[in-house]
Amino acid sequence: MSSLPAPGAAPATSLVVRSVPLPAGEALLGYLPADAPYDEVLSWVRRGDGLVGWGRALAFPATGPRRFADADAWWRDVAHRAVVRDDVRLPGSGLVCFGSFPFADDSAEPGGLVVPASILGRRDGRTWMTSITAEPQLRPVRLPRPAPDPVAPSGVVFADGAVPPAAYASAVGEAVRRIAAGELDKVVLARDLIAGADGPIDPRWLLRRLAERYENTWVFAVAGLVGATPELLVRRDQGLVTSRVLAGTIRRTGDDAKDLALAASLARSSKDLEEHEYAVRSVAEALAPHCSSMNVPEAPFVLHLPNVMHLATDVAAVAADGISSLALAASLHPSAAVGGTPTPVAVRLIAELEHMDRGRYAGPVGWMDASGDGAWGIALRCGALAAEDPSQIRLYAGCGIVSGSDPESEVAESVAKLVPMRDALTGAAP
Repeated sequence: MSSLPAPGAAPATSLVVRSVPLPAGEALLGYLPADAPYDEVLSWVRRGDGLVGWGRALAFPATGPRRFADADAWWRDVAHRAVVRDDVRLPGSGLVCFGSFPFADDSAEPGGLVVPASILGRRDGRTWMTSITAEPQLRPVRLPRPAPDPVAPSGVVFADGAVPPAAYASAVGEAVRRIAAGELDKVVLARDLIAGADGPIDPRWLLRRLAERYENTWVFAVAGLVGATPELLVRRDQGLVTSRVLAGTIRRTGDDAKDLALAASLARSSKDLEEHEYAVRSVAEALAPHCSSMNVPEAPFVLHLPNVMHLATDVAAVAADGISSLALAASLHPSAAVGGTPTPVAVRLIAELEHMDRGRYAGPVGWMDASGDGAWGIALRCGALAAEDPSQIRLYAGCGIVSGSDPESEVAESVAKLVPMRDALTGAAP
């Protein structure tokens, strides 16, 4: 439920940008202002490093099949016109935008790019502040004071969304039948859950809880979409391109010995290895036209998160042309990890069986600087605050369906994937 303006032509605007180094200070998320509107809270943070932003200097809404290309062209023009004084000169300093995009070409929910008025960044022990304005003069750049702690949502209740568990199990069963009939090899099906609170939900509360509990994820917020994704779709960092592929999941028990055994079984599971192979292959094939010296490990590793474990592969390559990180993300979307194989067939089946608009769930979310460097994750383990009622948030989870999938097991996996956002809302112990 994006709060960006309606899609349309954006006027040419020249921005004035200043980045200055600062003392380390407190955790980045602690500086997000308490009075920032929920849809102007921005985040891309992992293990204390990353970027947070607030305010809105400029925005570009994008929808439809050309949403990525239109946004990329707009950003190149904005970057070309900007007047930038960058005393930090790190990826993420200077002019930066945040972005999130809908999964489907025909989604009714727009996405796009947002240029915040203020950005606080941290990387490898270095901290900086960036101010951005469309005015001819910048105010002095100063480190803001840490904000008051956010208040937990109260009276949180959950209700079935457009795809309740029984309907989801039925959709999985139909997908397995289509796969057995040879129509496709894999499809990723999602379901939703609606959470409501007594008053507006503060995204800062969600971000802090997610960062505390899921340090291996990228904790993000863009235009009311909030979550913690373990999946890095693509990063471009001074010529090096990397992508983390996740596919194949098992729920943790909380018992270390049992979880080690489960991890070993996941690494041997033919069903999960098959699902993972499709995802890795789709990423490597999409990156190949733009990259050289690609390294694709022969076998995945098991990524341990507090609630689940995933099969994971880190693909690395060297960028061979001037393609931006957003354009790389567009070339990868939708990967087999969130769409299926073959992709066109899987996307059509998703539209047929899910009976909901995913909005920006499972679409690219992240940031990009003026040079095109940046990082884009897949919007997973997330929720979209309702633009018309920010006391309500729609949560999402999806599972990869292949020939060996069991409907009830996939429902259980989707429940596990909803846990991070449910616990962040209720304050439940990890």
